[in-house]
Amino acid sequence: MKKITAYFVRHGQTMLNHYNKVQGWIDSPLTEKGRADAKRAGKQLKNIPFAAAYSSDSGRAIETATIALHENPENMNIVSYQYPEFREQCHGYFEGNDLNQMWQFVGAQVKLTSESDVLKTYGLEKARDLIHQADLYGEAESNDMFWERLDRGFNKLRANSKDGDQVLVVSHGMTIRSIVDRYAPELDEGIATINGSITKLEITDDDIHVDFFNKIDFQS
Repeated sequence: MKKITAYFVRHGQTMLNHYNKVQGWIDSPLTEKGRADAKRAGKQLKNIPFAAAYSSDSGRAIETATIALHENPENMNIVSYQYPEFREQCHGYFEGNDLNQMWQFVGAQVKLTSESDVLKTYGLEKARDLIHQADLYGEAESNDMFWERLDRGFNKLRANSKDGDQVLVVSHGMTIRSIVDRYAPELDEGIATINGSITKLEITDDDIHVDFFNKIDFQS
């Protein structure tokens, strides 16, 4: 059975993160802190001989991967892939809006007014469906749509990797947290994925094991 070790990194802080805006499929540049987030992750991963690097096709993820890989010159020669399947969830109509306002609008369906209350009461997967239902244009991803896309990404990564490969994957906060919530719910303590944090996965042909989640003090 093929086994792949994947180090998932959340992209560095962006301008829209800084302003507390909804940022899924829309993009914004890394801030100075965001570039430092990426550099920190790269330093922590610099001793790992990556077979390949992956990211979503969002600019913030691509830039984070580039900065991180620069911390080890040997990693500059590996092949990098951009998979749209590893994007953040799509928030449709809510993209670019104030994050708290989105959750007030979404939560009104179930008489809740904050992200923390919605997630605590309904969990990540049902909350994703609530966003989809609240979207006036119907373009926010439902939970089924989100996982159909993400599972395609994992299958592409499996097909593109050899047994024993170690790979870098730069993705997004809610995407990474959703993976952990599905495959290792005991590790999801209700804390948002930190910009530049590292989450380690062991990927086999038919399963995913989470070794750790959301580390900012990892040493390779």
